[in-house]
Amino acid sequence: MGFKKYNPNPANKSVGDCTIRAISKALGQDWEKTYIDLALQGFQLCDMPSANYVWGAYLRKNGFRRHILPDTCPDCYTVEDFAAEHPRGTYILAISGHVVCVQDGEWHDTWDSGGEVPLYYWEREGA
Repeated sequence: MGFKKYNPNPANKSVGDCTIRAISKALGQDWEKTYIDLALQGFQLCDMPSANYVWGAYLRKNGFRRHILPDTCPDCYTVEDFAAEHPRGTYILAISGHVVCVQDGEWHDTWDSGGEVPLYYWEREGA
């Protein structure tokens, strides 16, 4: 359990594509397919692929459901806490300016984002 380094970017870049990296991990598909799919989703909605509602629409089409985190401790509940409380399943966590995949109690990212505070999350249903 814990942090697992993950970077499917073919050029090994680690800035600006966190949404693509997180979704590729969550869906078990390569970076290129995820990039193209999100670009097409953005084209259909006339916005950038990184816009929250664009990638949210893509997740919804792929069996995810959005949830809001309780507001009991908005500054102290971390990605690491979320992962510990969710030892099974696939989730996409939205963090201020960042997106990360949590899968079976581990967060997959290019850096250890475990101390970051998630705002809301998407849960893959029926997977």
